[in-house]
Amino acid sequence: MLVDSHCHLDFPDFEGDFDDVLKRARDAGIGHMLTICTHVTKFEQVRAIAEAHDNIFCTVGIHPHNAADEPEVTPEHLIRMADHGKVIGFGETGLDYFYDHSPRDVQQRQFRAHIGAARQAGLPLIIHTRDADDHMADILKDEHGKGAFTGLLHCFSSSRNLAKMALDLGLYISLSGIVTFKTADELRDIVGDVPLDRILVETDAPYLAPIPKRGKRNEPAFTAHTAAKVAEIKGVSLEELAQATTDNFFRLFTKAKAA
Repeated sequence: MLVDSHCHLDFPDFEGDFDDVLKRARDAGIGHMLTICTHVTKFEQVRAIAEAHDNIFCTVGIHPHNAADEPEVTPEHLIRMADHGKVIGFGETGLDYFYDHSPRDVQQRQFRAHIGAARQAGLPLIIHTRDADDHMADILKDEHGKGAFTGLLHCFSSSRNLAKMALDLGLYISLSGIVTFKTADELRDIVGDVPLDRILVETDAPYLAPIPKRGKRNEPAFTAHTAAKVAEIKGVSLEELAQATTDNFFRLFTKAKAA
């Protein structure tokens, strides 16, 4: 069994064949999925998907792209929204300086609010970071100094230094289809050094379909292709990789285990 630890099943890309998408996931050995919230104003749609399916969990949060367009949240606000059996984490949240769709100071404030919620509620944080390694490292270290919190760097494609710092803080590394791309040699080198007990796999569906599905709409079934590449990099069987990443998911997302 594999877990797709990050997908966006509420996105309109799946409206036409949602049931078929879930069937293909089952057929590919995807036992559970975590559908990720990107707008708190659309949280109820995300939660409804999780409520309707035993093997789907969800999060609540604001993507950094949307930080300026969504309400500014407090940790308490997020914690209240997470008071539901199927809501197992906060995010995705973080910093994206590649597109800068929201002002950086707003991204940082929203990010820190999510960290506060994760710390207070004891639920993991799903972190998005792109072209923001220095500020990401500074915020993570500063906030960790105020009290520990758990979480992961999602769709990891950052530097070795950020990976090491995140691991040192107790965070996990989640790998997407990017790890299969021909241009991802540096990422694969980093993955080779990440402990197997700190790795998760994901699709980020509908984005970033892995080879050999590159160019198609991504979907949870394609987690299997990413997992196969990660197993190859780590020098383990797909079965061992699947067991390890599934164990890691439920160790990190403890509320999922209780659901």
